[in-house]
Amino acid sequence: MLCGSWRNRRRQPEEPLVPAQVATPVGLLSPPASQEGNIKRPGLRALKKMGLSEDEDVRAMLRGSRFCKIRSPTWQKERLYRLQEDGLSVWFQRRIPRAPSQHIFFVQHIEAIREGHQSEGLRHFGGAFEPARCLTIAFKGRRKNLDLVAPTAEEAQRWVRGLAKLRARLDAMSQRERLDHWIHSYLHRADSNQDSKMSFKEIKSLLRMVNVDMNDMYAYRLFKECDHSKNERLEGPEIEEFLRRLLKRPELEEIFHRYSGEDRVLSAPELLEFLEDQGEPKATLAHAQQLIHTYELNETAKQHELMTLDGFMMYLLSPEGAALDSAHTCVFQDMDQPLAHYFISSSHNTYLTDSQIGGPSSTEAYVRAFAQGCRCVELDCWEGPGGEPVIYHGHTFTSKILFRDVIQAVREHAFTVSPYPVILSLENHCGLEQQAAMARHLHTILGDMLVTQTLDPQNPEELPSPERLKGRVLVKGKKLPATRSENGRILSEREEEDEEEEEEEEVGAVEQRRRAKQISPELSALAVYCCAARLQTLRPPPVPPQPCQVSSLSERKAKKLIREAGNSFVRHNARHLTRVYPLGLRMNSANYSPQEMWNSGCQLVALNFQTPGYEMDLNAGRFLVNGQCGYILKPVCLRSPNTTFDPECPGPPRTTVTIQVLTAQQLPKLNAEKPNSIVDPLVRIEIHGVPADCARKETNYVLNNGFNPRWGQTLQFQLRVPELALVRFVVEDYDATSPNDFVGQFTLPLSSLKQGYRHIHLLSKDGASLSPATLFVHICIRG
Repeated sequence: MLCGSWRNRRRQPEEPLVPAQVATPVGLLSPPASQEGNIKRPGLRALKKMGLSEDEDVRAMLRGSRFCKIRSPTWQKERLYRLQEDGLSVWFQRRIPRAPSQHIFFVQHIEAIREGHQSEGLRHFGGAFEPARCLTIAFKGRRKNLDLVAPTAEEAQRWVRGLAKLRARLDAMSQRERLDHWIHSYLHRADSNQDSKMSFKEIKSLLRMVNVDMNDMYAYRLFKECDHSKNERLEGPEIEEFLRRLLKRPELEEIFHRYSGEDRVLSAPELLEFLEDQGEPKATLAHAQQLIHTYELNETAKQHELMTLDGFMMYLLSPEGAALDSAHTCVFQDMDQPLAHYFISSSHNTYLTDSQIGGPSSTEAYVRAFAQGCRCVELDCWEGPGGEPVIYHGHTFTSKILFRDVIQAVREHAFTVSPYPVILSLENHCGLEQQAAMARHLHTILGDMLVTQTLDPQNPEELPSPERLKGRVLVKGKKLPATRSENGRILSEREEEDEEEEEEEEVGAVEQRRRAKQISPELSALAVYCCAARLQTLRPPPVPPQPCQVSSLSERKAKKLIREAGNSFVRHNARHLTRVYPLGLRMNSANYSPQEMWNSGCQLVALNFQTPGYEMDLNAGRFLVNGQCGYILKPVCLRSPNTTFDPECPGPPRTTVTIQVLTAQQLPKLNAEKPNSIVDPLVRIEIHGVPADCARKETNYVLNNGFNPRWGQTLQFQLRVPELALVRFVVEDYDATSPNDFVGQFTLPLSSLKQGYRHIHLLSKDGASLSPATLFVHICIRG
C-alpha cells in the first residue's frame, strides 16, 4: 500500500516547447528477407558502427537459423530466428502471426546465455539432443527462458558467440552511442523502399515511430531547411543534419553557455566551476582535466584541454553524470558487522513463477532471484514420492519440484552475482525420514559451501559478518534443544517458530502440522546461525535470547509490533534477525510495501520476486547500491542496542529535498502497433520512508510529446529521517478517463542521490533498461 491517500489528480497540460518525442525500440514491421551472401545493405550501418558487420558469427545470425524450440516432451517445434539489422533485436517465427512487436526480443533484455543442458527445461526435456547443440537464452524480468536446439553444434556456437559479442558491445556503448544507434535503427525502418533517401512522408513515419507528434508545417519547414539539394529527398549529410536538429537539447546548451562564455568551449577551470556548483566531492582541476580527456570527442579540443558541447553532453549522459552516485555502485559499506546490522534481499515463495494458487514451480525462479541479488530464498518442503522431498505451495495446485534440484541450482547460481552469504529459509512439512534426506542432499550437493558449525568457538552464538561468510550457505530452520532425543522429538509450542502455519490449520492439515513439529537431528544440526524461534515478547527476559534466533512474522503481525512497540521492536532487530512474509490471503502473490518493515530494522523482508510493481521497485532501489550484493548496512539508529529511535515518532524535519524536473528524452512508445499513439507524459516523484516522510508530487502532463517533453517544474519535500528514505522517479502517460499508463521508473536511496544537473536512466516494470530513455533534473539537498 502506498504511503498516505495518494490518488491520481487531473492535471493541466504543458505545451511542448519543442514538438518532438521518442521511445525504446519497438517491433519491426517485418523480418528482412534472408539474403545469403548479400550482407551489404543500408541497414547494416548500425552493425558497422558496432564493429560487427564483418563478423562471421553475426553475419550467420543475420541470415537466420532454424532451431528446435523445446517446451515439453511433446511440444518441440522448429522455428526460424534471425538477428535484425539494428543489432538490437532478434526476430522469431510464430505458428500464428501476431503483432510485429510480438515477434522480437531485445539483446539488452537477455540476462544470460547458457550452453548445453543448463536449464530446467533442457535437463528435463532435452535429453534426446546432444548438449553441444543446445542453448538457453534467459531473460531479465518475467519472460520465460528460451530453450533451443540448433541443427549443428557449430551453429549453436555461432549464436552463443554472436550474442555474447552483441551484449558486450551494447554494454560498452556510451549513452550517446546508444542514442545514435537507436535513432538510426528507426531511420532504417522508416526508409520504406530502402534507397537510403528520406521523403517527407518517410520522415513523418520516422517521427511517429519515435513517439513524436510534430506539427506538419513545423516538420515540413525543418525538412526543407535540411533539403539543400532541393529534390524533396534527404540523403547522406542532409539526413544527419535533420537528426542533429531533432536531437538538440536546448536546456543543455543553455547550461553549457552559462559556464563557457562567448567562446562556446569549456576550459578546465570553467568545467571545474560547474563541478563545484554541482556539489561534486572530488571537484579539482585535475578531475576536470580527466573528464575532458575521457568525454571530449574533438581531438583538437582535447589536446588544448577544452570541452565542446558534444563532450559536455557525453559527460552528463555518462554514469558519472547520472543521479546515482557511481561510487556507490561497488561494495563501499563496512561488511564486517554482524548479520543483524544489514538489510538482506529476501524472497518469499521463491520457487513460484506465478500465483501461489495454481502457478508453476521452477528451479529457474531461484536462478532469477539470485540474478537479482537475492540472498535469502524460501524452500517450502513437503513429503514426496520415493523418499524424495518436494517443494511447492502446499494444499494448492502449484506444480512440484524436487528439493535436491533446488539445492543443485543453489550450488550453481547462488554466487554468480554476489559473493556474500545465502540463507536457505526452510518451511518444513516433512516427516523425520525425508528431513534426513534433506540434510543429506544439503551436505552432498553443497559440500564446503554449507555452514555446519560455528566459525568462532569462543563466541558460538554471536552472528558473524557477511565478509566472514563469503561464499557460504546458511540454513534457517528449527533447532532441537541441547538435550534432545537421538531419534528426534516434537517441539513444544514455546519452541516452535511462528512460521506460515496458521494458514495451514485453516485448511485442516493437522497431520502435516504434527509432522512439522518433528525435527530430525540431522536437519536440526544445520541450523547454526539462523535458528527459527517464536517471538514471545519484546520485554527483556531474565535470560536474553541468543542472537542466532530468527523470528518469522506475517506482515500483519509485524505492522502490529511496529504500531504498538515501535522502539522495542527496533531494539530487538538491532541484535536479532527478523523475517517478514506476505499474508497468505494474497492469492495472486501480490506484495506489501517493504519500507514499513525496513523502518523498524527488519532484515529479511521477503517479497514475491515474480510479481512486478512499486513494491519490487522499492526492493530493487534499496539494494541497487553497495555493488548490488544483496546486503545494505542499516543506519546507525537501527543498529545501536540502546537506540531511542521509533519510526512512528521520528522528530522534526531536518532535510529539504528540492527537485526541478526539466525534460525527458526518448520515452518509450507504449503501443508499437498504433503509429499515431503518442504519450502525454507526466513525472511523479515519490518519497518512501518513515510514515511522516512519505509523500508524492507530480508535474503537469505534456501533450503528445514523448521525444523531448519539457516541464521546468519544481517539487520540494521535507524529510525527518533521510537515511531511510528512497526516492522513486515515475513517468506515466496521462489519461483523463482511466488510470494513467506506466512508462518507466527509477528508484534509489536518497543517500546515493547526487546533487546538481543529473540524468535519470529509466527502467521498465520488470527492471530492464529503457535506454536511451532518460529524465533530466536538477537536485538540491539541504540539511
